[in-house]
Amino acid sequence: MADSYFSDIRSLALFSEMEDARFDQLMRGSYVQNFPPQVELISEGDPSDFLQIVLSGSVELYAAWNRRETSMATVRPISTFILAATIRDAPYLMSARTIEKSRIVLIPSRDVRAVFDLDGAFARAIVGELADSYRRVVKTAKELKLRTSLERLANYLLREQRRTGGRPVFDLPFDKKRLASLLGMTPENLSRAFKSLQGYGVTIDAARVTIQGQAELERFAKATPLIDDHMI
Repeated sequence: MADSYFSDIRSLALFSEMEDARFDQLMRGSYVQNFPPQVELISEGDPSDFLQIVLSGSVELYAAWNRRETSMATVRPISTFILAATIRDAPYLMSARTIEKSRIVLIPSRDVRAVFDLDGAFARAIVGELADSYRRVVKTAKELKLRTSLERLANYLLREQRRTGGRPVFDLPFDKKRLASLLGMTPENLSRAFKSLQGYGVTIDAARVTIQGQAELERFAKATPLIDDHMI
């Protein structure tokens, strides 16, 4: 692995406080690989052989059952995914595929578990990251159970607006079919929801979203940090 990647990985909270020798031990068997779009990285049900880190690009986590498929989350740089399966030495509960050209670090799961037993700072960081992941799952469940499809779309647009710099015009990061799946909607329901949001100053042209009624949309969405802010 090129030295330039080590500082990026080391900057993650998961690795920032661990001993240098243990970090070197963890990186010894790791490697970086570039993947084109729409490549399946892992399949649900398979053994968790690697902890993966997205250095560039983006990755979709998704699940399938009985010929149905749903999008679970999007992983963006720089962050890990499938940490729980790595620590538990358990099968993956989700599949993952690249959304765009992506650079991924692969760390053997057995090395992660070995260093977990040896480095207290690393172990505490893992517990913290798993706790954050659990809280994100709870917030996602609350959104799906407590909000209507129109409220879910409104709040998603406000979150995406903040993520892209707060401008009134921004582009959706992926196609509408995947957005509908992520929000627990059908594509038809998503189309109707976008039309309904026109009354709150929202228009969409292909992937470009324009919010002309910021205050109206925010009043309708009723965003709350207990659902929408993944930092707490």
